[in-house]
Amino acid sequence: MEYILASASPRRKELLAMLDIPFTVCVSGCDETLPESLAVRDAAEYLAVQKAAFVANEHPEQVVIGVDTTVLLDDCILGKPKDYADCVRMLHALSDRVHTVKTGVALFHQGKSMSFTEETQVQFYPLTDAEIEAYAKTDEPYDKAGGYGIQGKAALFVRGIAGDYYNVVGLPIGKLARHLRIFV
Repeated sequence: MEYILASASPRRKELLAMLDIPFTVCVSGCDETLPESLAVRDAAEYLAVQKAAFVANEHPEQVVIGVDTTVLLDDCILGKPKDYADCVRMLHALSDRVHTVKTGVALFHQGKSMSFTEETQVQFYPLTDAEIEAYAKTDEPYDKAGGYGIQGKAALFVRGIAGDYYNVVGLPIGKLARHLRIFV
């Protein structure tokens, strides 16, 4: 069985390698615009399905894994920061707060599909302006939802988590492994 990861994320690629399955990466070119009627809590799974469906259309014989992660604070999605100021704004908003990280995963193979969402609560310590500004000056936050990577220097910001750590990194690998067993 051959698998395709429909994601450009190097972190997801590293995590999927833990399953010891042969896979290639094929980045989806799907439109990632969210319908206005879609609840923010459903955005990650919706986008994962869109990405997987797009790639599966070209590779129906392979198992396609689509993934998307959203960071939610006060029912708003914090995407990838556009620039330094946007990153600083996001980190100030996350300081001394609990936020939700949702990762949607979709599986497509030979016309069948399934999807799920994993949710993790993350609490940050109160952050100083100096901590936020120093982190925003690194390359680390700019390709990550919410403007931080828990597996990197932002680990110093995390007071605690409730749920799957790997979900916050970008792929709930344990849950995915179990779903692949019943899907394939």
